[in-house]
Formats: sequence, structure tokens, C-alpha cells
Amino acid sequence: MAYPRLYVDFLYYFNVEQDYYECHEVLEELWLEEGRERFYQGLLQVAVGLYHQRNGNLGGAVKLWTAALEKLAAYPEPEWMGIDMAGVIKETEARLAAIKEGRPDTCGTMQIRIVDERLWTAVRQRSMAEEGE
Repeated sequence: MAYPRLYVDFLYYFNVEQDYYECHEVLEELWLEEGRERFYQGLLQVAVGLYHQRNGNLGGAVKLWTAALEKLAAYPEPEWMGIDMAGVIKETEARLAAIKEGRPDTCGTMQIRIVDERLWTAVRQRSMAEEGE
């Protein structure tokens, strides 16, 4: 399976740079190109929730993660589009619970585990290209 360049970029910004604003930018473009696919929208909302959490907007994080989980529930496969979907859902649920329980600072960084070797290679190449610039 060939993965869209913008999807690879999203995973690079998410996992390597942890630039959740840029994640939003690239994935929103893909979401619009791909006919507003709920999978992309859910991942987009996870990233924007992290952006809000990082900036102290916990209400915004809760709102986005709640919406993201509703969308990602439509993808019950443990692995989807080369990533550990079950892990994304579990981590998002844990972050949501931490905020609701008054423990917003207990969550460290978040990574999306890549399970497809081809996708992992594409993200690694994207990272190496960035380092070479």
C-alpha cells in the first residue's frame, strides 16, 4: 500500500517534531482532498487536542478528544492505515480521563505506533530528508 505524502508528513510532525499545529495543517489538507474521511478527521482532532493541552486549553482538549474518539470508533481494527489504531484510541481515552480526573499533567508525550514497515520507512525517510536540509 502506498501512503499519501500528507499522511506520512502528519506522522512525521506528530511523532518526530511533536508539532501538533503543523499536524493539523497537513492532515486537514489531506482530509479535504480525500472527501472528509472520518479517519483523518479523528487523527486531526487527536493532534489538535494535544495542541490545546500543551497550551493549557483543557476544555478544548476534552472537546476534541471526545469528538476524535467518536470518529475513530468507526475503525475497530487494532491496526488501520499502518498504525496501531487500538493504541491511539487507548492513549486518547487515558488523556481524556486524566483531565476529567484533575490530573492533566500526568500525561507525557504521545506517539502513534507505526506497525507497517513501509510506512515506518517512509516516515524515517521524511525525517532524514528534514535533517539533510
